[in-house]
Amino acid sequence: MNLHTLPGLFISHGSPMLAINPEQVGPALNRLGLNLPKPQAIIVMSAHWESNALEVSTAVRAMTWHDFRGFPEQLYDIRYPAPGDPALAEEILKLFADAHIAAHANSTRPRDHGVWMPLLHMYPEADIPVVEISLPMNMSSDQIYQIGQVLSVLRERQILLIGSGSITHNLRELAWHGESRNVPEWASTFRNYVVNHLNHSNYEAVLDWENIPYMQRNHPTIEHFAPLFFAMGTGTRFSVVHSSFSMGALGMDIYRFD
Repeated sequence: MNLHTLPGLFISHGSPMLAINPEQVGPALNRLGLNLPKPQAIIVMSAHWESNALEVSTAVRAMTWHDFRGFPEQLYDIRYPAPGDPALAEEILKLFADAHIAAHANSTRPRDHGVWMPLLHMYPEADIPVVEISLPMNMSSDQIYQIGQVLSVLRERQILLIGSGSITHNLRELAWHGESRNVPEWASTFRNYVVNHLNHSNYEAVLDWENIPYMQRNHPTIEHFAPLFFAMGTGTRFSVVHSSFSMGALGMDIYRFD
């Protein structure tokens, strides 16, 4: 079997509405899925699985979880029945153990929309095994970055690593109805700061997230930004796959790490 080294990705998964209203990012995700060698498996750290300790899904086939309320009925009919991969999950747990990172198996966790929504656009056939890992909220940015480093060896076996969050995520400031406002300066400044430092391989400036300009305004809570730290750990060469804003201030960027 001729295996290709896949990149690590950071995907801004946006609102659940992305599943039925793909805007600009849906086609970008679709192209990405077509352009990359087909993964043997996909590992996703999602903003929507916050945990105390690091957990790994060992489910044979995780249920599709509609972990949101108040959206159109058709959204709740969507299923993403990709299989799990318990053997890969056990291998991930061993990699963590070897790196002295405490982690636990979880066989019952359903698959949240941070996982299935972007994959719906990338791999609509849902025929690639998916393993979700949690976002441990008691870990520092450096420790989450290390999780990406530990799993980066799997890229050489055509396994795709994804951090699924959002480059900006202040839901109270979005234009939910009507035309999207212009992108506010606090959102574009934040996004440009992050990209500029990643472009110059200054990962430390991004891991020092508390000192990024307008951090609090873009991320009142950290969980949608933290999957970027994981993606950063997967590779040292950074590139922007896609950049756009939705509903004014919701950044929809996709980043690639090789």
